[in-house]
Amino acid sequence: MIDLFAKGGLNVSRAEVSDWLKKDEDESFLEMIDVQLASYLNGLIVHFRGKKDGPDPIAETRLTNNIVLRKLKIALNLKNEDILELLAEAGMKISKHELSALFRKPIQSQYRLCKDQLLRNFLNGVEAKYKA
Repeated sequence: MIDLFAKGGLNVSRAEVSDWLKKDEDESFLEMIDVQLASYLNGLIVHFRGKKDGPDPIAETRLTNNIVLRKLKIALNLKNEDILELLAEAGMKISKHELSALFRKPIQSQYRLCKDQLLRNFLNGVEAKYKA
């Protein structure tokens, strides 16, 4: 994980990573801020897809579920059909149109906010698929 953060442009210590991975109830638990998560996701993209030519991506200071979903889609090289399948495996069905609305720009009228439940189900689907 430390390597993924570094690929995303953020140097972290083993202790920081350990504290981020602890349960909420643990007194040593440390909440990760958006720029740290964005750096990790950028590192994940670089790890799986390779480094792009040009300047390194800058980690966002404010993340939304839509951005997290988009970054995971890119990192895992998923097509829309793959995402729909992962969601279905987790027990959530949405249409192709609903999914495409999640990847639109917020200023577009068809834009749809990605709710926590959808992202959680997507992550559960990813875990089930890639854990095996």
